[in-house]
Amino acid sequence: MNRFLAHTGAKYPIIQAPMGWIARSQLASAVCEAGGLGVIETSSGETENCQAEILKMKTLTSAPFGVNLPIMFLKNDAILQFICESGVKFVTTSAGSPAKFIAPLKAAGIVVYHAVPTVDAALKCVEAGIDGLVVEGAEGGGFKNPEEVSTLVLLQAIRRVTDVPLVAAGGICDGKGMAAAFALGAEAIQMGTRFVSCAESPVHHNYKQAILDAKETGTYVLNKKASPCIRALKTERTAAIYEAGVMPPDTFKGILDLYFGGDMEAAVGLAGQTSGLIDEIKSARAIIEETVAEFHAISGRMGAMATAQNFC
Repeated sequence: MNRFLAHTGAKYPIIQAPMGWIARSQLASAVCEAGGLGVIETSSGETENCQAEILKMKTLTSAPFGVNLPIMFLKNDAILQFICESGVKFVTTSAGSPAKFIAPLKAAGIVVYHAVPTVDAALKCVEAGIDGLVVEGAEGGGFKNPEEVSTLVLLQAIRRVTDVPLVAAGGICDGKGMAAAFALGAEAIQMGTRFVSCAESPVHHNYKQAILDAKETGTYVLNKKASPCIRALKTERTAAIYEAGVMPPDTFKGILDLYFGGDMEAAVGLAGQTSGLIDEIKSARAIIEETVAEFHAISGRMGAMATAQNFC
């Protein structure tokens, strides 16, 4: 049995990334209804709105879903307590040590996966008692480790030192990426940029179009010498930040104007390198079904090669 599927109850081992303000019930429920695992964000810091979105999920889908807790962004324990009492069964934690969160979450019967960018972080999380890991390679969008390690390398390195279930994140937007991740020891994948640009995503069309228009070199890693380090789409604003080497304090001030108003210079549009592979807006269902079909086609071909002991 695939351990991720056993932990979550999802039909397919595909997670939608918990993107601030974006990963709410409209998108997450569409992913769940298509067989993936939708995840509600709490990184926006809008505690009451996020609580309402969690409750709304139960009216939009009967499928299981998850919630993300970005530890360093939580103002207090309100959202943690709410989740423990809400009936949610799967939580991803990120951006900090999950140690103090594990006991209350597990006491509530919740499975906990933590997002990690390094082997050292993975080992600390396993020691703390997490149930699985989201392995975040440098190709992904959003908040990153300034010491860039690709998903290709990081998955192998972490699999060498632990046997817990791994979710591959970063650089994956289709069945090819999923097959590669499974070959390296993953039992699920997480996609962010692919779902930001899907039909049910609540973001402005300009943001989706910017992802479709981007090349494989269409993102910058910004603020590598400070915190937070992020990967974002290339724009005039991000080019200036890249050249300066540091993000100004107001970098995220206009983020809602970018996400939902379509002003691509109002802030920084977070996105991964898979922007260079995405060229069409599709429904969440089409994305998931095509990913699964392509994964099985590739797995079948590789299996046939192994049976025949050849390379074609």
